[in-house]
Amino acid sequence: MSRPKRLLDNRAVRAVVAWLAAGYVRLIRATTRWTVECPPATDGILAARQPFISCFWHGRMVMMAAAQPRGQPVHILISGHRDGVLVSRVVAHLDVDTVSGSSRRGGASALRQLHKLLKQGDVIAITPDGPRGPRMRVKPGVIKAAQLSGMPVVALSGAVRWRYILGSWDRFCLALPFSRGLILWGEPLVVPRAADPAELERLRLLLEQRLNRLTAEADRRLGRAIVEPATAPEAADHAGA
Repeated sequence: MSRPKRLLDNRAVRAVVAWLAAGYVRLIRATTRWTVECPPATDGILAARQPFISCFWHGRMVMMAAAQPRGQPVHILISGHRDGVLVSRVVAHLDVDTVSGSSRRGGASALRQLHKLLKQGDVIAITPDGPRGPRMRVKPGVIKAAQLSGMPVVALSGAVRWRYILGSWDRFCLALPFSRGLILWGEPLVVPRAADPAELERLRLLLEQRLNRLTAEADRRLGRAIVEPATAPEAADHAGA
């Protein structure tokens, strides 16, 4: 284990890092000139403060604070991994609650909790390629959550003009302050309760395509290089994550 990772095992260090990271997200949100585009169907959901599941890629988390619904509780699904614990501390400073679970650990329990929160009118946020990839590939959990709850899934992505792309598995987009930003919402996607495995897989691929299209469009419109999804070899490396 590397020294930085060992340091993050210290509660005091995690608390300081989370406070600094949340401050940075606020700085990006406040100093960026944001443009937000939303199709009419999704705009209606947001205006009526209806419950839904929002999905965005793990590498675009910094920018998603600019798209946080107003006046409606938001809960983000995080893993019990060290990175997930840190993320939960960061978003707590941003008035976002967390639900613990992942594709490997606590999945069934997390689905039940997500269902309960959606039924009471809250918003759920999921990074469907987290916590460890493969990058920009949707795992089936989000489709299962939508099927169980009957609530729509809405793809969401964004980009900034000034940024630094890290070499991490998710090609994390570190937004820089005093930039231009673009947030793009997709159309609602409803998963029928009676959908069979073939239909669930079709809808999973459709959600993945929408997320990648929105991400590529946001990058292109701000004049940035498009971040590509993981290739087959990369996907195999992270298939068990």
